[in-house]
Amino acid sequence: MATTSNEAQALSPFALQLLQDLAALARMLEDGLIERGVRRLGAEQELFLVEPCGNPAPVAEQVLARNRDPHLVPELTRFNLEINLEPVLLEGDGLRRLERQLLERLAHVRKLTCDLGDDIALCGILPTIHLSDLTLDNMTPRPRYARLNEAITRLRGGPLQLQITGIDELFVQLDSIMVEGCNASFQVHLQVDPDAFPRSYNAAQLAAAPVLAAGVNAPVLFGKRLWHETRIAVFRQAIDTRGGNLYLREMSPRVHFGTDWVRESVLEIYREDLARFRVLLTPESPPEDAWKVLEQGGMPRLEALQLFNGTVYRWNRACYGVSEGRPHLRIENRVLPSGPTPADEVANAAFWAGLVLELAHREPELHRRMDFDEARGNFIAAARLGLGAHLAWLDGARWPAQRLILEELLPMARAGLQRAGVDPADIAHYLEIIQQRVESRQTGAEWQLRSLAAMKGQGSRAERLEALVLTMQAYQQENRPVHRWEPARLAAVRRRAAQGNRRVEHVMTTDLFTVQEDEPLQFVAALMDWKQLDAVPVEDVRHRPVGLVSREAVQQALQEKDPTTAVRLVMDPRPILVTPETPLTEAMRLLEARKAAALLVVHREQLVGMLTRAELPAL
Repeated sequence: MATTSNEAQALSPFALQLLQDLAALARMLEDGLIERGVRRLGAEQELFLVEPCGNPAPVAEQVLARNRDPHLVPELTRFNLEINLEPVLLEGDGLRRLERQLLERLAHVRKLTCDLGDDIALCGILPTIHLSDLTLDNMTPRPRYARLNEAITRLRGGPLQLQITGIDELFVQLDSIMVEGCNASFQVHLQVDPDAFPRSYNAAQLAAAPVLAAGVNAPVLFGKRLWHETRIAVFRQAIDTRGGNLYLREMSPRVHFGTDWVRESVLEIYREDLARFRVLLTPESPPEDAWKVLEQGGMPRLEALQLFNGTVYRWNRACYGVSEGRPHLRIENRVLPSGPTPADEVANAAFWAGLVLELAHREPELHRRMDFDEARGNFIAAARLGLGAHLAWLDGARWPAQRLILEELLPMARAGLQRAGVDPADIAHYLEIIQQRVESRQTGAEWQLRSLAAMKGQGSRAERLEALVLTMQAYQQENRPVHRWEPARLAAVRRRAAQGNRRVEHVMTTDLFTVQEDEPLQFVAALMDWKQLDAVPVEDVRHRPVGLVSREAVQQALQEKDPTTAVRLVMDPRPILVTPETPLTEAMRLLEARKAAALLVVHREQLVGMLTRAELPAL
């Protein structure tokens, strides 16, 4: 259990413990106590729990109550879980064993979830998540999460303004870090030798962009088509503790790519983070004395350093651990999204690991051949555009991501895996998945976007998003790689009694045409004709609803009044207001009971949507 950093009396001792842990790590590196000569690959699988219709199911606590496997652990929200996989030796059939282990543990979680009438889904962002799923009621009841939320919100000094622009634009205000629960990743860990850490870490940084470009799987949030890997933008903003109005001052967000290449050792990364970021959490009980453990011949766990490191979210994170009494160093790749299938995920891991190993072997001095800012720019470009990105490369070269991967990087990854002693059949199998995905340009993100384009104008927005989730679930159970998926279709949406769980936000119209109360009736009539509207909301300059005017009311008024008459004299000044969270059954009852033309949907007193009978037949 941890306490927040507002307990000032704990900060000074904890800061000293952090320095002590760093000094102990430096001594261990100097004395050669860190394990070398062993190359392991591990992973953490994050997933979503979903209802039969594909919406988030906040049943994590019920699933965990039925679980007896210690590898299954909670996440931030009640609709996320994480599976920790046992590391495998990156040699022989290690990749195949990693996939087999993943399939077995996913089957276990699916069985526990299905016993509750729900299911699981693998994707970077679940398309069916809505704002009302992100209330604190859906936060997993663990003290760490509540205190982390409190600390980040306090340091930020107010609510989060989430703003992301892609094909569509998202701009929304949030009061907590719960939006981070929209994200799910497949985090890959590669153990490396301590003396090889700098060049291996630099290789991981360079490899991040092309590997992400080939693996993007999070293009949709709240129904908006944003980045190909929107997860990158969401996580960065959700955990950001920087205040506004800093003008020219440079401050790194807690979720970051880094500021420079590593030259000497892993200590550079830890020192950089300690210099830049405040402590968010301190332990409730004093951590071990690392020096004392060393003096007694033991291997310290560096508990203070690991707690701090867990609150700084580098996309490639340096990790220290102790396994079977031997300390080791790992690079944790946090770049890759969950899904589309276990086969795709292990292929992504193989591509990344092989590329890192070969780049570290061929390019021990990357910092002399490429400016770090170009690698960081590549990462953002890949997150935005996926395989459509153009990437800077060594010695000033620039490549389209697709060509770079096919012509340069897949052969390098193959050589790296061969050097590690991985079974040739497994190398061919997993890298062929990457090759065919890149050649077809069908990443998980592209599949979602193509599916939405094919369903444009069909059904409701909710049905289209549900079709994405239900179709991806079917392919995931087959473990069919995403390059072989057919587009989602509305036929995938199964009609169920669970439709009573739908809310107004699932079906409301958000592309609104509104007027202000002093505008003339003639303009309102023209607007209704242009856009074929039966009702128009009336709002003030702050987007607060003040009325609703129907086509019938406008037509009748034009027969009796001057066309320049202000709409306020004709509108209904007391429209029915509902929230996005209102159950759809209640909204339907209100429409029928009041014989209203429409319901106006408000969030934080502002107009965000409208619901008419036109949206209801799709249900």
